Amino acid sequence: MEKVSMAIINGILQAVALNMFWRPGHIYASGVTGLGQIVVTLTENMTGIELPMSVVLYALNIPLFILAWYKISRKFTIFTMISVFMTSLFIQIIPVTELSKDPIICAIFGGAVCGLGVGLALRSGLSSGGLDIVSVTIRKMTGKNVGSLNIIINACIIMTSGFLFGWPYAFYSAFSIFVNGKVVDVVFTKQKKMQIMIVTTKPDAVIEQVQRRIRRGITIVNDAEGAFNHNKQTILITIITRDQIPLLQIAMRDSDPKAFVSISENVTIMGNFYEALDE
Repeated sequence: MEKVSMAIINGILQAVALNMFWRPGHIYASGVTGLGQIVVTLTENMTGIELPMSVVLYALNIPLFILAWYKISRKFTIFTMISVFMTSLFIQIIPVTELSKDPIICAIFGGAVCGLGVGLALRSGLSSGGLDIVSVTIRKMTGKNVGSLNIIINACIIMTSGFLFGWPYAFYSAFSIFVNGKVVDVVFTKQKKMQIMIVTTKPDAVIEQVQRRIRRGITIVNDAEGAFNHNKQTILITIITRDQIPLLQIAMRDSDPKAFVSISENVTIMGNFYEALDE
């Protein structure tokens, strides 16, 4: 139920970003939404027929649903399909409304509102669809940030929109995508890795509590010695994500409240790292 509720919220936020900021400001969105805008604009210019943006958006997502089904998880894909459906529905319901004629304001607020929706969706274990699916797939394989990958992938859309519809608005679109990606990174804290070093005299209890609450591997360094009183201690090293810090705090409280815990932020991971997107 929580994921369905978040899919609705994400759908509303993305529809607001598109219909109240991007489309009135002639700003092209990131990913499949931006590609859909290009398709709708080209079709209208060439034939005079305005295709429903909601239908175009959902149709363009279908191949990506297939990718998510096989590369991420079926549960993730089902909820993502619900999320994209909600977005398409609210794009159809919410009218295109011009809140500002300033393209910079449209770029900033459109990117921020959309980024908030995408970040909240990812925190709940679903996606807003589109290139987010590609980004999540790559992140599972490489550990690179979702927002930064979106900026790189969407460069092609920016170039296309600039070539077709004018370079000034392409630059505004690029700025909006940059804002979008940064907001995603801020909201979606799960992708931020933290290195945890625990110095404890109760390693078995700590390991049991940590692994019961957090699915993480732990490296054990035995026979560590304190410089002050030369007591024998054990060092435990693991990597968690930022959103798992509350679980770590509970585990330490229940196992060894007096343990020394050091946390290093924004570490780079090479090799296998478990991603819990399919849970």
